[in-house]
Amino acid sequence: MSAKREDGELHELAGGWITERKGTPVPTFLKLTYVGFCVFGVVYLLMYSAGEVQHATRGPLVQQLNALTGQPGMAWLGFLALLLVVFAAGLLTYALRGREE
Repeated sequence: MSAKREDGELHELAGGWITERKGTPVPTFLKLTYVGFCVFGVVYLLMYSAGEVQHATRGPLVQQLNALTGQPGMAWLGFLALLLVVFAAGLLTYALRGREE
């Protein structure tokens, strides 16, 4: 639900939990969090592509499942990587370009 104040400069979202002032840019630290999420996705994809095999309790079960089903093929990992790259490019393009209201 959106609510506007009388002066038109402030815009409240989420019942007043988020307040935006017209014309203020997105803070740099917030833009960097978008980059951080994308980097986390790449690292997660690389570290856990075969599952969490080193975990103390789940590790042996994951290893047995991997022995039965085999490792994910390069086509599957390539598809996941492509999806991640498209998502990251879209997110960063949206987050880093300057827009005026």
